[in-house]
Amino acid sequence: MKTFKRTLFIAGLMAFGLIFQYGWRAFPIMSGYSAKDMCSCVFVAGRDPESIIQNELGNFPLSLASVQVNRSDSSATSSVFGLARRKAIFRKGLGCTLLVGLSENELRNQKLKTYPAGLLPDTAAWPQQQDLPNLNQSKLKVAIEKAFQETTTEKIKMKRTRAVVVAVSGHIVAEKYAEGFDKNSKHIAWSMTKSLTNALVGILVKQGKLKLDEPAPIAEWKKDDRKNITLSDLLHMSSGLQWEENYSGPSGATNMLFKEKDMGEYAAGYPLQSKPGEVFEYSSGTTNIISRILRQTVGDEDYYQFPYRELFAKIGMRSLVLEPDAGGTFVGSSYSFATARDFVRFGLLYLNDGVWNGERILPEGWVKYSSTPTSGAHRGEYGAQWWTNAGEKTNPANRTYPNVPADCFQAEGFEGQYIFVVPSKKLVVVRLGLTKTDDFDMNQFVSGIISAIP
Repeated sequence: MKTFKRTLFIAGLMAFGLIFQYGWRAFPIMSGYSAKDMCSCVFVAGRDPESIIQNELGNFPLSLASVQVNRSDSSATSSVFGLARRKAIFRKGLGCTLLVGLSENELRNQKLKTYPAGLLPDTAAWPQQQDLPNLNQSKLKVAIEKAFQETTTEKIKMKRTRAVVVAVSGHIVAEKYAEGFDKNSKHIAWSMTKSLTNALVGILVKQGKLKLDEPAPIAEWKKDDRKNITLSDLLHMSSGLQWEENYSGPSGATNMLFKEKDMGEYAAGYPLQSKPGEVFEYSSGTTNIISRILRQTVGDEDYYQFPYRELFAKIGMRSLVLEPDAGGTFVGSSYSFATARDFVRFGLLYLNDGVWNGERILPEGWVKYSSTPTSGAHRGEYGAQWWTNAGEKTNPANRTYPNVPADCFQAEGFEGQYIFVVPSKKLVVVRLGLTKTDDFDMNQFVSGIISAIP
């Protein structure tokens, strides 16, 4: 009996140790996520804190975190069982930033020259169906209504579609929003932000300030085999760097987003595990390395105005907010907010080969480069910070979206954020939501819309 009790005691200590170790690693991520998401949803998107707690933060294990909003200093603070306290603060023109690696005073006193025009509501008048007399409105309506129909009880919503906007030949032909959202509501892009980063790289390539096939300008790589990684390798996520993109617990991705002051520097510190250009490894860390390169190339004097002046203002994306990490670099992998209409505008830029109102914003050939998968990409699905639907063109069943044309390419983000660009149909589809399951059939949704186009 004594031996049994001793064994049970030791087993209990080991279990407690494992739980403590996991909590030590995971709690800061949970509280960091909760503080950052609450801050951005309240102060950038203008949402009600209770709605955010019930929806964005309502599922286990995030539901273990306790979050408070302080409107007097524009912040949100979170902890898990009173531990791992984290705070995110809002700054006008910069959105929200999680306090990591520096004091609140240091962050608030950062002198960053933001874009002077500020953030304006969408007042542009979009033409409606003027050149599409044969559009099948009834099929279009059915496809969009299905995107909002829940397949379970009202209390347990699974799809949680919040916005759908469809544009054909530059005209919005359909638009629908869930209750509590409208054309002026800002939504988080999550990994669709990677495609925004792609555009910023393209602009600097057009200006001759970056070269795709030259070694990436990372000083700490010059002394080892990482010196052979090119900017194109980074864009195609085939750098060869070790990485773990896992959001179910502590990983390279979650540690970077919620524990690191300088995300690009953190990701750049990973070692090489395969030859550059040969193996596809989806990595938000790779995109934040690119963001760091963008900042170094532009220089801090102009960095915070550059994306708005050279891209967003030119195509009318007036609602767009890029959020920086605590070190001041835009989190190009994940943190941007905009209206559904503004995400349509971004899709239209790529539909029109990088030209907007007669002005070439992106280099000639950039869209083809970005939407063409490389041999090292997973199942031929990934281009340069854009997903593609190429697969095996001779066999549609091998495509990600079998009933969608092979020339389609898309920006995709966590929990169901999408911008679909289908050149053969002159189509851009934006779908935004909070889908935490696989309950949404994206192939059926997009192909249903396409069936309505003459």
